[in-house]
Amino acid sequence: KRPLLVAFFHPYCNAGGGGERVLWCAIRTLQKKYRNVTCVVYTGDRDATGEEIVEGAFRRFNIKLTHPVKFVFLEKRYLVEASLYPHFTLLGQSLGSVFLGWEALLKCVPDIYIDSMGYAFTLPLFKYLGGCCVGCYVHYPTISTDMLSVVRNQDTRFNNAAFITSNPLFSKFKLVYYYFFAFMYGLVGSCSDVIMVNSSWTLNHILSLWRAGACTSIVYPPCDVQTFLDIPLEEEKSTNEYSIVSVSQFRPEKDHPLQIRAFAKLLKEKRLGQQPSLKLILIGGCRNQQDEERVNNLKHLCEELGVSNDVRFRINIPFEELKRHLAEATIGLHTMWNEHFGIGVVECMAAGTVILAHNSGGPKLDIVVPYEGHITGFLAENVDSYAETMAYILSLSPEKRLEIRENARRSVHRFSDQHFEETFLLSVEPLFK
Repeated sequence: KRPLLVAFFHPYCNAGGGGERVLWCAIRTLQKKYRNVTCVVYTGDRDATGEEIVEGAFRRFNIKLTHPVKFVFLEKRYLVEASLYPHFTLLGQSLGSVFLGWEALLKCVPDIYIDSMGYAFTLPLFKYLGGCCVGCYVHYPTISTDMLSVVRNQDTRFNNAAFITSNPLFSKFKLVYYYFFAFMYGLVGSCSDVIMVNSSWTLNHILSLWRAGACTSIVYPPCDVQTFLDIPLEEEKSTNEYSIVSVSQFRPEKDHPLQIRAFAKLLKEKRLGQQPSLKLILIGGCRNQQDEERVNNLKHLCEELGVSNDVRFRINIPFEELKRHLAEATIGLHTMWNEHFGIGVVECMAAGTVILAHNSGGPKLDIVVPYEGHITGFLAENVDSYAETMAYILSLSPEKRLEIRENARRSVHRFSDQHFEETFLLSVEPLFK
């Protein structure tokens, strides 16, 4: 068969997140399946060589590629930086991605184009000007029907400022802007020949916005479950301290204040006596100065609530230390509203914690669901329900907790690398015909 050039649009391919794990697993899968394929990555990571990027993927994710990858380095990545657009950020970044995509197309025209980072506005560019077959992997819809309802109901959120919600005129203007953007997003997304989404939550939004159900399928992201499943699962020994662990980047949407407030309420309502002490351990990555400021604000909140001695922050820790904390934890905590998937939730379950996640998004629809009729974890929504559920989990016998942990572990095989490879190949098959 004639050689095929398959290009992935991933401007931040040298980052170490779940999206990058999907990218490298997808490339490895194609290299294993197709002999005649050369994989290309469009990236803006000009501070690293191609060899360093591939080496970084192996070091971070233990993903070894069987053949070389061609890198096309882009100079205009700054056009998709959110900081460039203090207002109309969604529209600004999307238009910026068109210019970045144009640079990519001028440097290399592939046979098959896959947007693996959520830049849907590049799809018509490659389809109609580049003459490519186009596909995409959607981690998170750029705009969602939930975002529209937040603005419509004038709810104050991290992405809907109070000065807008308190002003009916601003709210109406933002709603018109969002509807216009959603229409455009649906238009460009429907150009795709193959659409892969990472969860049922993302699927529902993409189906309602893009209306291309015939070529849309769920491909769960590959989680490194085996690494965590290797942690031995033992019945808890009698202990004088329980730890509750949260694993997520210190970003506003992860809602760490909810974790701290719920934990403070739990401590306040815990009966006095010979009960084991409790520790909340917040593990996460700090990417920049804003994240560091966020951590300082969280520390101040701990002081206000009088729980500073019971909350520990572990920032940018090595992987082995993360595994140790998860192995020792009783509860794994997650509080993001409408998390599109929730790799951290899967990792907590695989490591053997009793998971307590937010009752929305991916955790509710895909992850913390009964497995073969057995409970795999718990869901909550607000300070009260989180505090109550944590108290309930801690009140269970060690045998009952072990049963829940075992069920959760059995359920996470659905999110393994092998399962990703099978569903990814089935989904992209039409692009290779």
